[in-house]
Amino acid sequence: MPVDMSSFGSAVASARKDIGWSQKELAAKIKKEDGEAITPQYLNDIEHSKRSPSSDHLVGEFARVLKIDAAALFAVIGMLPVNERKLVRKATPDQVEKAFVAFRRTLSG
Repeated sequence: MPVDMSSFGSAVASARKDIGWSQKELAAKIKKEDGEAITPQYLNDIEHSKRSPSSDHLVGEFARVLKIDAAALFAVIGMLPVNERKLVRKATPDQVEKAFVAFRRTLSG
Protein backbone atom coordinates (compact mmCIF):
# COMPACT_ATOMS: atom_id res chain seq x y z
CA MET A 1 0.00 0.00 0.00
CA PRO A 2 1.42 3.44 -0.87
CA VAL A 3 2.50 5.73 1.95
CA ASP A 4 0.09 8.62 2.64
CA MET A 5 2.24 11.69 1.90
CA SER A 6 -0.41 14.28 2.82
CA SER A 7 1.64 15.27 5.90
CA PHE A 8 4.77 14.15 7.71
CA GLY A 9 2.66 12.57 10.45
CA SER A 10 0.46 10.74 7.94
CA ALA A 11 3.53 9.43 6.12
CA VAL A 12 5.04 8.13 9.35
CA ALA A 13 1.79 6.60 10.60
CA SER A 14 0.91 4.88 7.33
CA ALA A 15 4.43 3.49 6.84
CA ARG A 16 4.51 2.27 10.46
CA LYS A 17 1.14 0.55 10.09
CA ASP A 18 2.18 -1.04 6.78
CA ILE A 19 5.18 -2.57 8.55
CA GLY A 20 2.96 -3.70 11.44
CA TRP A 21 4.73 -1.88 14.25
CA SER A 22 3.14 -0.23 17.25
CA GLN A 23 4.03 3.36 18.10
CA LYS A 24 6.11 2.03 20.99
CA GLU A 25 8.08 -0.26 18.64
CA LEU A 26 8.79 2.51 16.13
CA ALA A 27 9.68 5.05 18.82
CA ALA A 28 12.32 2.66 20.18
CA LYS A 29 13.99 2.54 16.74
CA ILE A 30 14.15 6.33 16.12
CA LYS A 31 17.27 7.72 17.77
CA LYS A 32 17.88 11.36 18.60
CA GLU A 33 21.30 12.92 18.07
CA ASP A 34 22.33 11.83 21.58
CA GLY A 35 21.53 8.19 20.79
CA GLU A 36 18.43 8.08 22.98
CA ALA A 37 15.17 6.86 21.48
CA ILE A 38 12.26 9.23 21.02
CA THR A 39 9.28 8.68 23.30
CA PRO A 40 6.04 7.05 22.15
CA GLN A 41 4.24 10.27 23.16
CA TYR A 42 6.50 12.35 20.88
CA LEU A 43 5.81 9.91 18.04
CA ASN A 44 2.08 10.10 18.76
CA ASP A 45 2.25 13.90 18.59
CA ILE A 46 4.09 13.70 15.25
CA GLU A 47 1.60 11.22 13.80
CA HIS A 48 -1.29 13.48 14.83
CA SER A 49 0.45 16.60 13.42
CA LYS A 50 0.76 18.20 16.86
CA ARG A 51 4.56 18.35 16.48
CA SER A 52 7.11 18.24 13.69
CA PRO A 53 10.49 16.55 13.77
CA SER A 54 12.87 18.85 15.60
CA SER A 55 15.92 18.28 13.38
CA ASP A 56 17.19 17.12 10.02
CA HIS A 57 18.67 14.17 11.91
CA LEU A 58 15.22 12.98 13.02
CA VAL A 59 13.79 13.30 9.51
CA GLY A 60 16.67 11.13 8.35
CA GLU A 61 16.03 8.62 11.12
CA PHE A 62 12.37 8.27 10.15
CA ALA A 63 13.39 7.86 6.51
CA ARG A 64 16.01 5.22 7.34
CA VAL A 65 13.88 3.18 9.72
CA LEU A 66 10.68 3.35 7.65
CA LYS A 67 12.52 3.01 4.30
CA ILE A 68 11.02 6.21 2.89
CA ASP A 69 13.14 8.49 0.75
CA ALA A 70 14.40 11.32 2.97
CA ALA A 71 13.89 13.89 0.22
CA ALA A 72 10.19 12.96 0.10
CA LEU A 73 9.86 13.44 3.87
CA PHE A 74 11.66 16.79 3.71
CA ALA A 75 9.35 17.85 0.87
CA VAL A 76 6.21 16.97 2.80
CA ILE A 77 7.31 19.23 5.67
CA GLY A 78 8.23 21.99 3.23
CA MET A 79 12.00 21.79 3.63
CA LEU A 80 14.89 20.97 1.36
CA PRO A 81 17.38 18.33 2.50
CA VAL A 82 20.69 19.72 3.76
CA ASN A 83 22.63 18.96 0.56
CA GLU A 84 20.03 20.68 -1.61
CA ARG A 85 20.01 23.70 0.72
CA LYS A 86 23.75 24.01 0.12
CA LEU A 87 23.19 23.90 -3.64
CA VAL A 88 20.49 26.58 -3.47
CA ARG A 89 22.83 28.90 -1.54
CA LYS A 90 25.33 28.69 -4.41
CA ALA A 91 22.73 29.11 -7.18
CA THR A 92 21.45 32.20 -8.92
CA PRO A 93 17.76 33.12 -8.57
CA ASP A 94 17.28 32.13 -12.22
CA GLN A 95 18.77 28.68 -11.60
CA VAL A 96 16.48 28.15 -8.60
CA GLU A 97 13.41 29.19 -10.61
CA LYS A 98 14.36 26.80 -13.44
CA ALA A 99 14.82 23.98 -10.93
CA PHE A 100 11.38 24.59 -9.42
CA VAL A 101 9.79 24.72 -12.88
CA ALA A 102 11.33 21.34 -13.67
CA PHE A 103 10.24 20.04 -10.25
CA ARG A 104 6.64 21.11 -10.79
CA ARG A 105 6.63 19.71 -14.32
CA THR A 106 7.87 16.35 -13.07
CA LEU A 107 5.29 16.10 -10.30
CA SER A 108 2.35 17.24 -12.38
CA GLY A 109 3.38 14.91 -15.07
